[in-house]
Amino acid sequence: MVTQASTYLFEASKGRFYFRNVSILVPMTWKSKSEYLTPKQESYDKADVIVAEPYLKYGDDPYTLQYGQCGDRGQYIHFTPNFLLTDNLPMYGPRGRVFVHEWAHLRWGVFDEYNTDRPFYMSGKNTVEATRCSTGISGRNVVHDCQGGSCITRQCRRDSKTGLHEPKCTFIPNKSQAARDSIMFMQSLDSVVEFCTEKTHNTEAPNLQNKICNRRSTWDVIKESADFQKASPMTGREAPPPPTFSLLKSKQRVVCLVLDKSGSMDAGNPVTRLTKMNQAAELYLIQIIEKESLVGMVTFDSSATIQNNLIRMVNESSHLEISTKLPQKADGGTSICRGLRGGFKAITSSNQRTSGSEIVLLTDGEDGQIGSCFEEVRHSGAIIHTIALGPDADRELKTLSTMTGGLHFYAGKDINGLIDAFSGISSRSGDISQQALQLESKALNITGKGLVKGTVLVDSTVGNDTFFVVTWMTQKPEITLQNPKGKKYTTSDFQDDKLNIRSIRLRIPGIAETGTWTYSLSNENARSQLLTLTVTTRARSPTVSPVMATAHMSHNTAQYPSPMIVYARVSQGFLPVLGASVTAVIEAEDGHRVTLELWDNGAGADTLKNDGIYSRYFTEYHGNGRYSLKVNAQSRKNTTKLNLKQPNKSLYVPGYIENDQIILNPPRPEVPEATEASVKDFNRLTSGESFTVSGAPTGGDHAHVFPPSKVTDLEAEFKGDYIHLTWTAPGKVLDKGRAHRYVIRMSRHSQDLQEDFHNATLVNTSSLVPKEAGSKENFEFKPETLKIENERNFFLQGDRLIRMNQAAELYLTQIVEQKSRVGLVTFDSTAIIQNYLTEITNSNDYPRITANLPQQASGGTSICRGLEAGFQLESKAFNITGKGLVKGTVLVDSTVGNDTFFVVTWMTKKPKITLQDPKGKKYTISDFKDDELNIRSVRLQIPGIAE
Repeated sequence: MVTQASTYLFEASKGRFYFRNVSILVPMTWKSKSEYLTPKQESYDKADVIVAEPYLKYGDDPYTLQYGQCGDRGQYIHFTPNFLLTDNLPMYGPRGRVFVHEWAHLRWGVFDEYNTDRPFYMSGKNTVEATRCSTGISGRNVVHDCQGGSCITRQCRRDSKTGLHEPKCTFIPNKSQAARDSIMFMQSLDSVVEFCTEKTHNTEAPNLQNKICNRRSTWDVIKESADFQKASPMTGREAPPPPTFSLLKSKQRVVCLVLDKSGSMDAGNPVTRLTKMNQAAELYLIQIIEKESLVGMVTFDSSATIQNNLIRMVNESSHLEISTKLPQKADGGTSICRGLRGGFKAITSSNQRTSGSEIVLLTDGEDGQIGSCFEEVRHSGAIIHTIALGPDADRELKTLSTMTGGLHFYAGKDINGLIDAFSGISSRSGDISQQALQLESKALNITGKGLVKGTVLVDSTVGNDTFFVVTWMTQKPEITLQNPKGKKYTTSDFQDDKLNIRSIRLRIPGIAETGTWTYSLSNENARSQLLTLTVTTRARSPTVSPVMATAHMSHNTAQYPSPMIVYARVSQGFLPVLGASVTAVIEAEDGHRVTLELWDNGAGADTLKNDGIYSRYFTEYHGNGRYSLKVNAQSRKNTTKLNLKQPNKSLYVPGYIENDQIILNPPRPEVPEATEASVKDFNRLTSGESFTVSGAPTGGDHAHVFPPSKVTDLEAEFKGDYIHLTWTAPGKVLDKGRAHRYVIRMSRHSQDLQEDFHNATLVNTSSLVPKEAGSKENFEFKPETLKIENERNFFLQGDRLIRMNQAAELYLTQIVEQKSRVGLVTFDSTAIIQNYLTEITNSNDYPRITANLPQQASGGTSICRGLEAGFQLESKAFNITGKGLVKGTVLVDSTVGNDTFFVVTWMTKKPKITLQDPKGKKYTISDFKDDELNIRSVRLQIPGIAE
């Protein structure tokens, strides 16, 4: 498959891309063979392609998990063993071609050019067309109907309500085609060897490529990728060399903790950073790291000490052997490189290779020499996970993680931040049954002698290896915990730590009872204190996939004012979980927190509705530096469902026309009875990697920078003589708040809206008041000014003019400083000065300008005329008292100065004028030239270039 795909990809990319090296990571459970090599940084969770059984044994359709914006890389391609081993060529086409189709999703962020939900549309030529690209692909639209063992195939009929073909209609392509594109529609056709280009792209088709990529062709998107920018086409006509394959097999997990014990770790009162680190490290050793893993520990300040060489984690005694050596005292400087070298030595001293091993590095300090060991780190092949503790931690930690394929976390003022960061560094083997899951992570501020009660939900997919951990600041609390069947645990059942790090834990014997656990924490101290509760567990059994939640940002760096997107995936097995309540908490270095509700509604930042990916724009930057991300996903009152229909599936070709005969493939296996399955109530917490922001102001109010988000889910249908519209409301700031107003225009031709929107028919929206972002909007109107007749063919679109006016108004009222002088010019093919320069002294001055913002758009575009008018904005009128004097200034900046005139006009008597340039040269009224028409004006042209 891959070899075939490499040749096909080479042709499709016009000689730019092919597969050179392919690593295949086999399961750890497979019997070892001599040809199996040890992985370096390859791991299941970073794989481009996953081969695994489908969850619930449904469907072998290949798909790519892809939920980013246009051009964003996907997550992985999923093939089932049955797809790879069973000959299904008629349904999907050759496997190598399917792989290239999915690879384009994964690598270059392009989308499908078919739409199984909307297989037909009305074209601008008023003909019903199959949703495809290019339109050069020919075929027939038929209905294949079977009743009582007898089947007929007939032409499709039109639906009188929609004007399209009846619901059972299917497009059957001709087997023999002349069209060469597109791979993102039907790569199974022999003639299709290219991606759609600007010339061949079908901009009218209602597919995801048009919706998400703003009607751009797939080849245009690919050409903007980093891959394309770095790759030149190979010369000559030779085929590319065949791929080289390597078989890899992991052994047990090898992890070494490298922990900072320098003097700065003694900061914090009453609980020091060192104590918080020890609490989190102990939890990691006992509750997170998988059984049979090899674990060592190194502590460092200005030098490094190996506390433990690698120890196999088999029982409680092996955990204690390491945790009892956690550092008790903080002093000395910070040498990160010596700490890393100590970690490498601890690994190699235990007869293990550094290549493929993992190091968890935690530090709160800076090391000016950290760059000196980068080459050594690269050569080691180790994976470095870094945890930056506090705002002063070295900025190069992220570089270490990035260069080695590790994770990077930031723990700031959040008291649970370190525990959450360590909990995020779990197994990368793909064995979900061994992965620790967080059910709760909570900080509780309890008053003196106070009591706090709460609940923790243990759902039916988890319960093995379940721990309840409580930490405190000054005095151990009294604890009562009760399981769903009424069994109680008290403080005496919890096990104290051996290091005086103010934590106790309870491990539930066997499998924790499914249901709601209740707890109470009583503060025995007379003063208030902060307590934390952390609950971790694992899958109930290897045969039951637990509900999982993962989270990340759209990028790991942000340059203000670019918005970021928060993504959280909630799934069971490979299938998405719908209807969950998902909340993200983002914390800046200064401790400022932003809480966002994430949505799976297919609007705003969310690419696809009901795909189990919950998304939201993040714009509330609070200064530069590192930000942490934590997400909570939960279900209550059985509101969640499992979507049994995997989004983004490869096109299952219904059949072909060959020699004028329709040859049908077997129908695609459908989900029995229902497309959704219920999911019991659950709760999950997960930490995403940290991200870095630069160029942001210190304040958190950036509403003036970001416009409303784009409306992407507008739907229209006829109801009698009326058109009924529905869409998801955008916000005032992307997908937050409430938009100012809507402008809707319509046309019988979509191209008119794209190319000349402002001349399209305006819909009266005076009665339409925008709702809060994320709400469902409904609007109905009678298209009296545009004759629709019976074609059922119309297009609608929202107005960019609103966005411009909102941005201009926000800029004027929130950015422009008092005493500034502001003018306004509007332009199309000509320019109009709406306001000459006016000094802004208070809020009453704003309406004089905003009242002149344009309300209608028309005409062409002449930027130069707009700029020319802008240069004329210095035009003042003075009311001068008798024998009075007025002084002022005019600024000539470094980009202008040629052909400069000063012109003065008057009402009754010519004034006396004195003008002085920046170097002191003076001009008087005698230097000004009188007009020759007695129109009461004088002018002075500055010789050469004005100073």
